[in-house]
Amino acid sequence: MKKVIVLFVVCLVSAIAGAYVVQTKKNAGMGKQQHSGRFMSLKMPCKLLSGIRERDYGIYLPGSYEAETARTYPVLYLMHGGGLAHTDYEYNHHISLFVDSLVDNGIIKDMIIVCPEGNQQNMMYFNAKEGEEGAPDWKYEDYFFQELIPFIEKTYRVRTDKSSRAIAGFSMGGGAAMVYGVHHPEMFSMVYDISGYLRSQPLEFLKNDPSAHWRQWVIDQNNPIKRIESGGAEEVEAWKTVDWKVAVGDHDFTLEANMDLVKAFRKQGVPYSMHVDTGVHDGVWVHSCLEDMLKRADRNFK
Repeated sequence: MKKVIVLFVVCLVSAIAGAYVVQTKKNAGMGKQQHSGRFMSLKMPCKLLSGIRERDYGIYLPGSYEAETARTYPVLYLMHGGGLAHTDYEYNHHISLFVDSLVDNGIIKDMIIVCPEGNQQNMMYFNAKEGEEGAPDWKYEDYFFQELIPFIEKTYRVRTDKSSRAIAGFSMGGGAAMVYGVHHPEMFSMVYDISGYLRSQPLEFLKNDPSAHWRQWVIDQNNPIKRIESGGAEEVEAWKTVDWKVAVGDHDFTLEANMDLVKAFRKQGVPYSMHVDTGVHDGVWVHSCLEDMLKRADRNFK
């Protein structure tokens, strides 16, 4: 039964995505130029992740990228959820067609989207110290800021200023986006948290996972709610320079944690936006947030 439900959800998300793309492409055909961006799954050199020499990543390049060789682009880093892959937003949400449609209709401008891989080897977007609570040596946050971003900025024509860089994600990826924004507010103009997994929770599917203990422990070490609550005046002022958005379904198991997150923002006087609507922790909810996420990133790009 569980497999049937999962298959139904995947098919439903694909149908919704297809319907959206068809409709917007029809609109785009009304005398407007149509873009044909492309999504690629590639590899990059890696030194900071223990035992790994190459790391997968996904990237969407807009239709204008190859023709307009002098043009530079803003970049959105889009983090996938636990158990998924860097190809999730393309294979399950057709992100390339989705963005093309919005661009063709004049809703957003061209951007580059980077989808890091966060599931291979160790399903963890944060740093872990070998031996602590059974954790391996894993420096993912260091990899993200010290290797991935510099590689993207060296390899592709992306703008390198804060106002041209945003980050978003779902579940584990939403938690990572929020933590990265809290740790490095100087790096991002917008942080978009879709049902972010922000602190450890007693989830049934983790009971038989031998790595669950150390992963939950590392997540709690990076709890953004506690970090925001204890933030000093200088940190608070830096957080105020970021556009924070939280989107979570009313029946999502991360709802309470995300509500506590915005309470922490309110306590510190940090502006934010929150959207709660009918939804659970699944791909249908993710897809319902994508247009707003892309439009919000576009508004923040200078």
